[in-house]
Amino acid sequence: MEADYVIIGAGSAGSAMAYRLGEAGHSVLVIEAGGTDIGPFIQMPGALSFPMSMPRYDWGYETEPEPHMGGRRLAAPRGRVLGGSSSINGMIYVRGHPLDYEHWAESGAAGWGWADVAPYFRRQEDWHSGGHGGDESYRGTGGPLHVTRGSRVNPLVRAFVEAGAAAGYAVTGDYNGERQEGVGPFDSTIWRGKRWSAYRAYLKPAQAKFDVKVVNGFAERVVIEEGRAVGVALRGGKVVRARREVVVAASAFNSPKILMLSGIGPGAHLAEHGIEVVADRPGVGANLQDHLELYVQYAATQPVSLFKYWSLLGKAYVGARWLLTKTGPGASNQFESAGFVRSRAGVKYPDVQWHFLPIAVRYDGTAPTSGHGFQVHTGPMRSGSRGRVRLNSADPAAAPSILFNYMSLEEDWRDFRAAIRLTRDVIGQAPFDQYRGAELQPGDAAQSDAALDEVIREHAESAYHPCGTCKMGAADDPMAVVDPECRVIGVEGLRVADSSIFPRITNGNLNGPSIMTGEKASDLILGRAPLPRDNAPYFVHPDWETQQR
Repeated sequence: MEADYVIIGAGSAGSAMAYRLGEAGHSVLVIEAGGTDIGPFIQMPGALSFPMSMPRYDWGYETEPEPHMGGRRLAAPRGRVLGGSSSINGMIYVRGHPLDYEHWAESGAAGWGWADVAPYFRRQEDWHSGGHGGDESYRGTGGPLHVTRGSRVNPLVRAFVEAGAAAGYAVTGDYNGERQEGVGPFDSTIWRGKRWSAYRAYLKPAQAKFDVKVVNGFAERVVIEEGRAVGVALRGGKVVRARREVVVAASAFNSPKILMLSGIGPGAHLAEHGIEVVADRPGVGANLQDHLELYVQYAATQPVSLFKYWSLLGKAYVGARWLLTKTGPGASNQFESAGFVRSRAGVKYPDVQWHFLPIAVRYDGTAPTSGHGFQVHTGPMRSGSRGRVRLNSADPAAAPSILFNYMSLEEDWRDFRAAIRLTRDVIGQAPFDQYRGAELQPGDAAQSDAALDEVIREHAESAYHPCGTCKMGAADDPMAVVDPECRVIGVEGLRVADSSIFPRITNGNLNGPSIMTGEKASDLILGRAPLPRDNAPYFVHPDWETQQR
């Protein structure tokens, strides 16, 4: 129970670090509370709504009553399984916008600008366009992470891109290439019809090739002796010792929780729970961010949606075909068309995302209509609202207290209304004329600001992109938790590297940036020179100050 490096969490960043540290010749122990990812609910992309709500795979957290969301408690899932949340997510792959990372660097995360992180995105990727266009000069090949595109055979999927073009938006062949802004095909972490999680990409090969082992156990706290992290205490009394460093990669909820249980966090809050303060860092658990989204849903006037598979017989067909051939509807996450647009003139780069889905259904798998339909998930990308993660108890078994404080700013409401109205504008274009039925949500009656606000309050859901709770920043920033080398400020031999260190949330889905964080952090841990900066140009609308599209 001793290794050079001990990593808490076998998720997106933890798996990547385990591979790279093992590849460099070090012994690595990865502590994971969850179990195996074997089973069709995880491996079949079309079954993505199931593992997220299964206690076997999910920590099962929920928020405190959200004060600006009618007091609702929202689901806050995180993966408790090999691969972490990459084993239960929607498998959508988005790098983020280059200006997201420029903001990171400007806010104190030196060395994390776009030119610094782009080479790590390339290193992690094995990108396959599948004949659907793309920007090969910007993408990586031969990396551990397969990134692919769906078949795009459904006419609704194609109609969405055509409608976006008709509404005046550019069609981008690769939003992960030079130009994010526009509409086009989605990238996904699916390979040969199966989910390609961080476990499959990194940790499983690392176990086979290097001195990397997984310890199944519940990490209660980091063991700190004389100001230095020396190991991890597991439930049951065992201690896994680290000869070099301990790395926390346990999610935006569990990473700050583990730090606080270890005596690292807001001193007064730790004292309330009788925890001895090792390092008074007020930023631990602060700065919590997420993407909130609404499903704008329509009935379809033709039987072209995935609803034809919604019966018991249809689901049996999809499942059997996938089990036998790894093809068909079960081999796709069905998110095959995307959009990234600006909500208004004066916004420099996209702040609204669209996920198009050729069925009208909730994330938990319940359908709002007993017929064909389609939907667009939409919401603002860069809300200014900030929440927090706190301890409910000094008992490590207790769930953390999570409050996102969603929609706490007036501009959140303005931007969310704009996202809904821009979505309606696209669906109102001619390419959807042959498919578009009644608007199911928000519904035609919801036109005023007040009516839309009520729909948002009652029906908006988390996109499950929590981040920011162990913010990376300059060592003299009182709210920073880690420095730009991912080292916990005030404790030796301890780092954090996962989505919790993001200074600000990135555009789109966070799995890609989380894996990149693990890739880059591994070079920092190893003391290696960073990969050469990549100064390839990226698109910013030349008339962004005066035009919305």
